[in-house]
Amino acid sequence: MARSVLQSGLRIVTEEVPSVRSATFGIWVNVGSRDETLATAGASHFLEHLLFKGTKTRSALEISAAIEAVGGEMNAFTSKEYTCFYARVIDKDIDLAIDVISDLITSSVVEEADVKAEKNVVLEEIAMRDDDPSDLVHDVFLENYYGDTPLGRSILGTIDSIKGMSQETIYSYYKKKYLPQDIVVSVAGNIRHREIIEKVDRALSRDGFNSGSNRYRLREAKPVTIKGKGKVSIVKRTTEQAHILYGVGGISRSDERRFALSVLASALGGGMSSRLFQEIREKRGLAYSTYSYVQQFAGSGSLAFYVGSKPQKGVEVIKIIGEILNDVMEKGLTNEEISRAKGAVTGTLVLSQEDTGSRMTRIGKSELVYGEVMGFDQILDAINKVSSEDISKLAREILRPKPTLAIVGPFNSATKFENAIR
Repeated sequence: MARSVLQSGLRIVTEEVPSVRSATFGIWVNVGSRDETLATAGASHFLEHLLFKGTKTRSALEISAAIEAVGGEMNAFTSKEYTCFYARVIDKDIDLAIDVISDLITSSVVEEADVKAEKNVVLEEIAMRDDDPSDLVHDVFLENYYGDTPLGRSILGTIDSIKGMSQETIYSYYKKKYLPQDIVVSVAGNIRHREIIEKVDRALSRDGFNSGSNRYRLREAKPVTIKGKGKVSIVKRTTEQAHILYGVGGISRSDERRFALSVLASALGGGMSSRLFQEIREKRGLAYSTYSYVQQFAGSGSLAFYVGSKPQKGVEVIKIIGEILNDVMEKGLTNEEISRAKGAVTGTLVLSQEDTGSRMTRIGKSELVYGEVMGFDQILDAINKVSSEDISKLAREILRPKPTLAIVGPFNSATKFENAIR
């Protein structure tokens, strides 16, 4: 892995993989829904859409056609804390990928007609999320857990915020937030670092974008107040299943215990051999889908467990999750569970490195959020060094407080669910 910082503050990280014939180019911008006000809720995601609508030199069709004409793929995504644009191509076409993606960042026009048209697309995306209870429940949980704060609000924004966003507002957001000192370029594949630096510097210098002398910026990790501990939120829907998210405290992304948390989460709900899957699906047949996942932000985080079950089984499922977590707090995980979870975490990580897109994501995200890229072997070593005592201490800390529940299903009242977690 190689790293360079340009005078503008823009960072470039690359991983040379000469054994492949592909390359993935990504631009990571240190802006997400966490940076929005109530009035601009959804602006980061809305802008992600709009940057594909046209630049000073390319139309929307020309942007997509350029990459598709060489058999490549191009996309983008927005999170709470960053936005990423990327393209995966054959190695010989990396210059094209750099030019097209960089053009979006430096020279998008964000015209009034496109803003009006794309509003409808985003509103359809919100409607699609609302029609999918297994998707909606995750947003309901964060809203309940963090309250009406930037971390609690949906990345998509609201119907009112999207409808009310003007071209002037979104264009101003683009110009204020997309700055070289807040950007990381990451490239993985059959490439050469020195050549990439020259090509990226040239491509991102359009319209004076990559100019000035700046120090790159990292997001400040201020502690976050959790407003929803122990709260239950119900969204009534006429569904065949109750979609349940059972959330407990987590740790911030910079916490050194994040490796222990990954092992704990895997043992609890990371696969078919996990406690949740075995107890809820295999032994009792109460659900088809159940899993756990970790969310980590600057200054905060959570550990959540999802279950989709028959509505009349919802209370039973919640009690089972509580019993599983209490047992882990009191007795810890077995050596077999820890070994299996470590193998799952490290194995997934190693297998992901077979793909240049995953490599690009790992180095780009790490550089953006940490200001450095931890060596691959260092990560594996940190996971393998997690002890049973590390896991037990962490479990007792984060699993003990009352959980936050988000439930989407045919329920009029939260009372029975509140009683289930007392």
